[in-house]
Amino acid sequence: MNNKTNNIHPIFDRLLQREDREKRLGQKSKVLWLTGLSGSGKSTIAQALERKLYNEGFFAQVLDGDNIRAGINNNLGFSLEDRNENIRRISEIAKLYLNSGVITINSFVSPTIEIRNYAKQIVGASDFIEVFINTPLHICEQRDVKGLYKKARAGEIKNFTGIDSPYEAPTKPDLEVLTENQTVQESVQVIYDYLINIIKI
Repeated sequence: MNNKTNNIHPIFDRLLQREDREKRLGQKSKVLWLTGLSGSGKSTIAQALERKLYNEGFFAQVLDGDNIRAGINNNLGFSLEDRNENIRRISEIAKLYLNSGVITINSFVSPTIEIRNYAKQIVGASDFIEVFINTPLHICEQRDVKGLYKKARAGEIKNFTGIDSPYEAPTKPDLEVLTENQTVQESVQVIYDYLINIIKI
């Protein structure tokens, strides 16, 4: 009989709690919040981390701009008000996953300290892990896989973070990942090594 089977205890007389779901999944749920410039590697790292966690027997879900703005937030633009609402909805979704026992990997620029603190307040400070994907601007511009920096430099995109809109780097992140001289897998390993003792039951 495996360890996860040993953790299963039938419940008949009360509502299911987060702890019950964590026992069933064999993990402690947390919300990882990956922040960094566009092109820093956040989404690539998040997806690779999700796969590594899965392969190691954990259950995780990535939330990023592609799957959020294409769906639940497809009615939002990039004004300050819409950015705040974007983060509010993401944080509420992450909290639902958290209470379901799922490890959530959030990959969003979330450019200001205030907006990340807002997310942390919604999720809960004890379950919120801020991960700074620290990649220099010139490296992000070299990558520019979506051509966004080129358009921003040409004035075709306004209020683009890092060009004509500021990015406030975390001053005390829970974890800082310096990607400039690391492979994706090396960056993932840094996060995994930090996370493993937090999520293990």
